[in-house]
Amino acid sequence: MKLTVKPLKQKDAGRGLAAIDRGSMAELGLENGDYIRLVGKQDATTVARVWPGYPEDQGQGVVRIDGRLRQQANVGIDDRVEVEKADVKPATSVTVALPQNLRIRGNIGPLVRDKLSGQAVTSGQTVPFSLSFGPMGGSGQSVPLKIASTDPSGTVIITDSTDIQISETPAEQVGPSGEGDAEGVPNVTYEDIGGLDDELDQVREMIELPMRHPELFQQLGIEPPKGVLLHGPPGTGKTLIAKAVANEIDAHFHTISGPEIMSKYYGESEEQLREVFEEAEENAPAIVFIDEIDSIASKRGEASGDVERRVVAQLLSLMDGLEERGQVTVIAATNRVDALDPALRRGGRFDREIEIGVPDTGGRLEILQVHTRGMPLSDSVELEDYAENTHGFVGADIASLSKESAMNALRRIRPELDLEQEEIDAEVLENLQVTEKDFKEAMKSVKPSAMREVFVEVPDVTWKDVGGLEDTKERLRETIQWPLDYGDVFQAMDLEAARGVLMYGPPGTGKTLLAKAVANEANSNFISIKGPELLNKYVGESEKGVREVFDKARSNAPTVIFFDEIDSIATERGSRTGDSGVGERVVSQLLTELDGLEDLEDVVVIATTNRPDLMDDALLRPGRLDRHVHVPVPDEEGRKRIFEVHTRDKPLADDVDLETYATRTDGYVGADIEAVCREASLAATREFINSVEPEQMAESVGNVRITADHFEQALDEVTASVTEEVKERYEEIEQRFGREDVVAEEQQIGRTFQ
Repeated sequence: MKLTVKPLKQKDAGRGLAAIDRGSMAELGLENGDYIRLVGKQDATTVARVWPGYPEDQGQGVVRIDGRLRQQANVGIDDRVEVEKADVKPATSVTVALPQNLRIRGNIGPLVRDKLSGQAVTSGQTVPFSLSFGPMGGSGQSVPLKIASTDPSGTVIITDSTDIQISETPAEQVGPSGEGDAEGVPNVTYEDIGGLDDELDQVREMIELPMRHPELFQQLGIEPPKGVLLHGPPGTGKTLIAKAVANEIDAHFHTISGPEIMSKYYGESEEQLREVFEEAEENAPAIVFIDEIDSIASKRGEASGDVERRVVAQLLSLMDGLEERGQVTVIAATNRVDALDPALRRGGRFDREIEIGVPDTGGRLEILQVHTRGMPLSDSVELEDYAENTHGFVGADIASLSKESAMNALRRIRPELDLEQEEIDAEVLENLQVTEKDFKEAMKSVKPSAMREVFVEVPDVTWKDVGGLEDTKERLRETIQWPLDYGDVFQAMDLEAARGVLMYGPPGTGKTLLAKAVANEANSNFISIKGPELLNKYVGESEKGVREVFDKARSNAPTVIFFDEIDSIATERGSRTGDSGVGERVVSQLLTELDGLEDLEDVVVIATTNRPDLMDDALLRPGRLDRHVHVPVPDEEGRKRIFEVHTRDKPLADDVDLETYATRTDGYVGADIEAVCREASLAATREFINSVEPEQMAESVGNVRITADHFEQALDEVTASVTEEVKERYEEIEQRFGREDVVAEEQQIGRTFQ
């Protein structure tokens, strides 16, 4: 039977599987776990184990195999391959050769057998074997094992009873028949790319179709596309796509790393470019890949040197000059697409611009599956959970996360390793496992690379650490957590999530603490901006700072942007006081970012201030900071809760009655109550240190208690920071901000969720 070749899903690659739909399996008389022989171009053959096809392949007549099997059968994606049932014998013994630089002491045979169990192998074949550790082993990398000989000869199956022997000859010296030079394993295949299916399809459509079927374009009377520009944030997989395309397509591939063609001699840079294109034309069909193209083809009007301008001009004429370029396709990659010369970005040069963006949850899961494919994961590791909790992570960050979790597992067994020895014990390797704890530790140290310069370590503050303020907490949950957790409900109700929240109230009531709790509970990226740090002495720089913060937030959504003390940069316009108008320009920039032409998708702004009366009215209207949350001076019940939070881990004496102190502390805010608890603890500590001899301290420290007397001393020292006048002023402000439409909308949301 002839079937069409398609790529395998990321999680199934590297296991010697061929996924065939059930209809074709029945026709061929196959069952799960049987073996088939695939015959490709020039009678190249390989053997694979049958696996039931994916639901979407039903009746399509396709066979899905990974890059290694495609290379062995000498076929590409969408080629036809002959499939027949194979009668393959189980192997009695198999001799494998290890790479020269892999030093393992002891019997590694059982480990190789476990990893390759069920796979079909032939003498002279290179099999990728993932140790996940060791000199060649980082995350996602494979050690190329060479099958030196098999008993019986021919294609055999490695079973649980197969005897695996390690050859004395290193893999590098074992050739196709057991001697001579070794052939390599394909470096990057389409199965090594996760979360970029649509982008990969577009690149293949642009490059494979014209090379395989130029007659289609001749029939349509059009020129095939000549160039593809891949752009997007660093680490999303632009270079990886080019590598995979080069590997999978049977075409000459020439790569130019931007700066390497630059030369100090006049005309030499252009000559090197011409040579690359000439070589590509001679070996057509060919692909020229220019990595970091912005380094050699930036805007000519802004280029500082004459060489840069000449290189751009040379590139333009090569890509679309008088001479016919033939079957040469140019792929370029950059993360600064706006820095390129506009003349390069027109039809006939780079016909298609493909954005390789930050992956979504499904994409992140695929990338995790790629990078943990060869890892000995414990059953407790749920990759879906990590895919959901890695907002803003690009492929390179997820690779780092996998690598770091593997390193954590290695640190655990490091005491057992004898680092003086040249070789690692095979038993130690067999016992290695990457656990959920290793992944959790790795999550703490790996952060999204696109957010690194503005990323803030989210504090471990939860709603439990915020005493009282129940109404305020509820409103914040509705505004920030609900749109992220219940997006479907908001869509069904045709309800847009709030753009921003302004928290105002007297100093010390817990505004910043609430923002910290929100950042933690919302399970999203968190950018913290202290108002004045955006201001810059140069014209335009402050506004640029605001723009960059919002750009970062958009590209790493869902994100919470937290402006602390926003009144310092968003005061009423028209009240210029010798700041050269920078404050007004920053306010204008904030207004356009919050409610401009560009939508803020999954980005929420939280701002705090204790002077809302100083803020510009335009910022406070609906559509911008449209939720105004008053963080009031706590009432008696609230004060009791705050006392409970701050005395949770303190050794209190039996005579301490927190309810009494809550009644007596009218006008005290959260910060005052924290100060009372701290002073009481300090008084108890002072009394203990002064009354005990130094040598007896360690024994008697467990008996120390904070008594009612200590709290009395603390209450005498710490006074209320909010007076009646201040309280009344904030109540007036609340009446000014308490708009009926906001209240009505919040009640509507509340009813929906109830």
